[in-house]
Amino acid sequence: MGINKLEMYIKEANLHVQRLEDVLKRLKNIYPLTQEKLENLSSTELDALDTLAFRFAKLQDLIGSKIFREYLSEVGFITEGKTFWDILKEIEKEGIIDIDSWSEFRKVRNLLAHDYPDEIEEKIEAINYLIEKTPLLIDVVKKIESKIKR
Repeated sequence: MGINKLEMYIKEANLHVQRLEDVLKRLKNIYPLTQEKLENLSSTELDALDTLAFRFAKLQDLIGSKIFREYLSEVGFITEGKTFWDILKEIEKEGIIDIDSWSEFRKVRNLLAHDYPDEIEEKIEAINYLIEKTPLLIDVVKKIESKIKR
């Protein structure tokens, strides 16, 4: 039963992955983002940035709240009663993602989740980070997918 749940979560994750890969292609021409570029973005480009932030957050939440636990259960790690920190340490041991990268993803995601108009530089830095690092998050899904197919 667990593998069906995991497969369902991976399928959902792949919808986010497809949208992220598409939006990253569309954002190549604005990277790296600067304040000047930000002030001159079209509504289509602004929508693409919203899509990037939204899909990144959705994918990270799905991975962190469901996929990691389900995957570890499948490989025999007891997840019941474990903290997220315990889960993350096991995920790191599995070679899926390191704790520092995951923590950085959380920080950037939280920064983008709140609109503080006077924090433009931080927001630009966070957007550039997402454009640069989203492939690493996508890779987490692909690594897990690859491991469960073995």
